[in-house]
Amino acid sequence: MIRSMTAFANARTELEAGSITMELRSVNNRYLDLQLRLPEELRFSEPSIRELLSQRLQRGKVELRVHFQRAFKVADQQISPELLQQLAQQLQSARSIITDIPAPRLGEILSLNQQDQSLDPELWLPAIQQNLIIALEDLDQAKQREGARLADNMLETAAQMTQLVDEVERHLPQLLQEHQNKITQRLTEVLSNISPDGFAQISGPELSARIAQESSLFSLRIDVAEEITRLRSHIQELAVILTGNTGTSAKGKTRQGSLGKRLDFLFQEMNREANTLGSKAGSIEVTRTAIDLKLLIEQMREQAQNIE
Repeated sequence: MIRSMTAFANARTELEAGSITMELRSVNNRYLDLQLRLPEELRFSEPSIRELLSQRLQRGKVELRVHFQRAFKVADQQISPELLQQLAQQLQSARSIITDIPAPRLGEILSLNQQDQSLDPELWLPAIQQNLIIALEDLDQAKQREGARLADNMLETAAQMTQLVDEVERHLPQLLQEHQNKITQRLTEVLSNISPDGFAQISGPELSARIAQESSLFSLRIDVAEEITRLRSHIQELAVILTGNTGTSAKGKTRQGSLGKRLDFLFQEMNREANTLGSKAGSIEVTRTAIDLKLLIEQMREQAQNIE
């Protein structure tokens, strides 16, 4: 199954003591790069979160934002006398040096009062883990949907490549015939310029043999059958990778690995064959086809950079 590295997911968990909201964003990256944004109250969960993300993800730059909101309870708004006494003593000590320090506002005192109420890791850690698992499942589904779109686009591009290869193959006999005609015309012109009766100095079989020899040399120079065969093989391998039929090795393990890296290597080989095709081009049409092939390969390479 093709998965994209670009995806977004979120999840929310409600508890009696409050709620947790997670947002997961993933973009392409060569390795797995985790960036966590946690509130201080939930900092105790960071090792567990990193371990879970590392187990479920392979590649990509992943950003996790966790938002925490306490449940509003009237009992929680009761300010402890001990806290007020401490604040009063600290304010009196500060005013003994700086006389114009203002007293704290009620909202600030309530905020300090809530900070004294720490979260119980035994209660919150399982909830955080479960919420993250839900977010990861949502992220995986988004990756699969985006990966399917990428696979469809690359298969369409591969079909265009097949059409271009077919055109080159159909064009080769015509190219050889045109070259034979040019050789015949040039030999005729040369013999006519040398002597009006130049054809009397060379027999028909000799002329035919000379034309056949030149044509054979030209056909060897523009022979791209091997490159065409390899391009077709690479296109077939691309279809196998994108449709998920990667098979198994002798030890029974899947050959899937990192599909993004496999595709990148495959496109390098495709590009090599397209370059050779262009260097052997015997006509402007084949040169243009080689350029078009390289453009299509580059399009697929850019798309494959988003595949996990």
